[in-house]
Amino acid sequence: MIKKQSSLKILRVDPLHPKHELINEAALVIKNGGVIAFPTQHLYGLGADAFNADAVNRVFEIKRRPHDKPLLVLIDKPYDLTRLVQQVPYAATRIMERFWPGAVTIVFKAKHILPINLTAGTERIGVRMPEHPVALALTTAAQGPITATSANITGNSGCSLASEMDPLITDKLDLIIDVGALKGGMGSTVVDVTGDSPKILRQGAVSEKDIFAAVFQKRRNLR
Repeated sequence: MIKKQSSLKILRVDPLHPKHELINEAALVIKNGGVIAFPTQHLYGLGADAFNADAVNRVFEIKRRPHDKPLLVLIDKPYDLTRLVQQVPYAATRIMERFWPGAVTIVFKAKHILPINLTAGTERIGVRMPEHPVALALTTAAQGPITATSANITGNSGCSLASEMDPLITDKLDLIIDVGALKGGMGSTVVDVTGDSPKILRQGAVSEKDIFAAVFQKRRNLR
């Protein structure tokens, strides 16, 4: 069902069985340079084409996010990393095998073709394969990585209900995918694999213990 609120279009989508035509409509907005709100896993996020520097800049402006803070992106399959990162270290492969799709964001060395505003000049990119059916379907339909930063003004709390989204956010969006209430809670665990060993940058839904067990237990088994 599609509901129009002022000039903002809201798509009501089944969170478990999203209709292809609705997801394709939202993906087309992204492909055309738009910015949408959509369910990630625990909170609603802001989705834009990660390769479109103007769209990425809109995300920063909508969130009032400092430009020295990079945005993470979502992909729908590990192969898409070839478009984003310089290399996939051993540790990243083991983490992906164990936790993707899921609540782990992996920070890689970014390819130089990525928009500088996306990486905030850090030469690194955080990537996650989402578990939520709508987020995964949207990423697939968009045919490329999309941003997934939380749909809130920087410094404020994220929202687990689309209806609770700040008007300062919604007034600047092109579309909202509303799936009802999300479960809230902790976001993804962020793991940097650009060094000699993985480093936890943010503790989230997956524990540090489980991350390191996934990496080093398999390494021991290969001996």
